[in-house]
Amino acid sequence: MSSFEIIGQQRMSGEIVPQGAKNEALQVICAVLLTPETVTIENIPDILDVNNLIGLLEKLGVETSRQAPNICTFKASNVNIDYLQSADFRKRASSLRGSIMIMGPLLARFGKAYFPKPGGDKIGRRRLDTHFFGFDKLGAKFEFDRNETFYTVHADAMKGAYMLLDEASVTGTANIIMAAVMTPCTTTIYNAACEPYVQQLCRMLVKMGARIEGIGSNLLTITGVSSMNGCNHVILPDMIEIGSFIGMAAMTQSELVIKNAMPEHLGIIPLSFSRMGIQMETRGNDIFVPAQECYEIETFIDGSIMTIADAPWPGLTPDLLSVFLVVAVQAKGSVLIHQKMFESRLFFVDKLIDMGARIILCDPHRATVIGLNQEIPLRGSVMTSPDIRAGVALLIAALSATGRSIIRNIEQIDRGYQQIDERLNRIGACIRRMDDV
Repeated sequence: MSSFEIIGQQRMSGEIVPQGAKNEALQVICAVLLTPETVTIENIPDILDVNNLIGLLEKLGVETSRQAPNICTFKASNVNIDYLQSADFRKRASSLRGSIMIMGPLLARFGKAYFPKPGGDKIGRRRLDTHFFGFDKLGAKFEFDRNETFYTVHADAMKGAYMLLDEASVTGTANIIMAAVMTPCTTTIYNAACEPYVQQLCRMLVKMGARIEGIGSNLLTITGVSSMNGCNHVILPDMIEIGSFIGMAAMTQSELVIKNAMPEHLGIIPLSFSRMGIQMETRGNDIFVPAQECYEIETFIDGSIMTIADAPWPGLTPDLLSVFLVVAVQAKGSVLIHQKMFESRLFFVDKLIDMGARIILCDPHRATVIGLNQEIPLRGSVMTSPDIRAGVALLIAALSATGRSIIRNIEQIDRGYQQIDERLNRIGACIRRMDDV
């Protein structure tokens, strides 16, 4: 276990380059299982969750080769399906929720897949029903051993089908798409998730030979093909990290240039920050965030309090709600943060309250933040990161606070943010990584 020691109130300035998108990486890396040919993926983030997934595929028999720190080739020509029944697989896969997406490719190519009940962030219920609903519609048989908490899916033959998903699950949609691309006949998925991650997965699959229509919409039509080819694919910059940097700049009154941010893929994120009073400027592929002494949250037209809520894409991604909440702490005005998807994601606010934030946790899904308007700084504190997104929100709070803060369990932050301490220190932060005794 490790910790961060942060000396706050260091104004940062300079350029920072976002890592490759974590959520996209988890999907497209699983997709290499669809073909025995070589797949090369660029802009892979060097983070725990992604590295653990690559390690899992290697154990499964996938040949991998690092061409550069963020470029890797994969060749799944000798997949060992028997490994899925091993204790080692159960241990590795259960600790990495994103690895659930190996099931769709394995089902499509080998007609069977196994998976333990996955772990991941403790942010509330994260059901898997959508994944298995889609597999069932394609003709697969699903079994769940409650005693072993182990999922089994198998099919002698599958056939394309129409399905209306009960929720626009991103990983569920990705898993079903990967199962459908090699399933005979036509599969229609309505209420499909259409986040940039899913769009990127679809574009990669098309390069591999898949036939997918409706990319970018919530209605996908997939015509099954008999085999898939290798390809080259480049992962987008991580929109969650970009949003984190925008919030961090505002909270710490810093001036930043976020390089290669590709603003056209950020959806409603810039508009949501502008509603918080945060200024930014698009400069080609970059985003410039000027130093602001203060920023004021808008109200709705009738004067009522602003609400920032998550929603399926093109709505605001739930992964940024923790950042919006912490940024609101030093704004002028008030805002209601409504986290609709996960009922435990806002529980980290008690740590912000200990630092001096004015926050009312209304219920597990809603918190009202009364901004301090930079008139009263947060004070340094000792805290523990409960999950990836709350962890980076606490880091932003500590960077803005007076004195010294300690964040423990930073493995949670490392799961989603590549060498975040080193990268922020290069632009003026004061963060020291420490091994816990």
